[in-house]
Amino acid sequence: MTAQNHFTKYAKLYDNNNIIQRIVSKALVREVNFKAKNILELGCGSGQIYRQINWEIDNYTAVDFSSTMCNLHPKGDNIEVKCYDFDSYEFFDYINNKKFDLVLSSAALQWSSNINKLLNVISKITNNFHCVLFTSNTFKSIYEITKQEAKILCIEDIKKAFSIYDFEFEIFNYNLEFQNKKEMYQYIKNSGVQGDGSLSFKQAKNLYMKYDLNYLEFEVVFIKSKFK
Repeated sequence: MTAQNHFTKYAKLYDNNNIIQRIVSKALVREVNFKAKNILELGCGSGQIYRQINWEIDNYTAVDFSSTMCNLHPKGDNIEVKCYDFDSYEFFDYINNKKFDLVLSSAALQWSSNINKLLNVISKITNNFHCVLFTSNTFKSIYEITKQEAKILCIEDIKKAFSIYDFEFEIFNYNLEFQNKKEMYQYIKNSGVQGDGSLSFKQAKNLYMKYDLNYLEFEVVFIKSKFK
């Protein structure tokens, strides 16, 4: 199952399983220090970022590759919800020659198949880009046991991609505790952090026997970038 299909399949469960995503979304919006009127969001999901904005805006464009997520996003006269993969040429064509006061993205860009190209495109449509990305150190102990390779970007690749721009970043680590392993595995499946979240029977059995922590590890990087 692709990441896109996974998010579509579990869209209605997403808001019940995205505790860390809610935390970082609130923090991302809280750090915006000006009242942007025309905003673009990449990977909008069901609308967590939009719901945090407490100032008057003229236009909000929300983009997500899951049609189910787009259907769950708040609607309104000044809200435009578009179902695009932000790595696709269709999306690039859509935003060509558009301008935004601010571009936001929370817990989405780590899935980019070509973050360098995406940043180049974003740099042409805004001067202000604020984002949060999960890094490959999320679920680090799980990957060590299952011998899986993380499917999201590592911190080194993220820094390298932003290095040609003026940017600030901070790295934070979170531990999310669970009452038992069943709840933990259900969270992994439904939260969207791991993409398709799939494990073979052998990997799942090995993980159940060897994973002795009562929490999951998350590493996120907050980035403010200025494009000139």
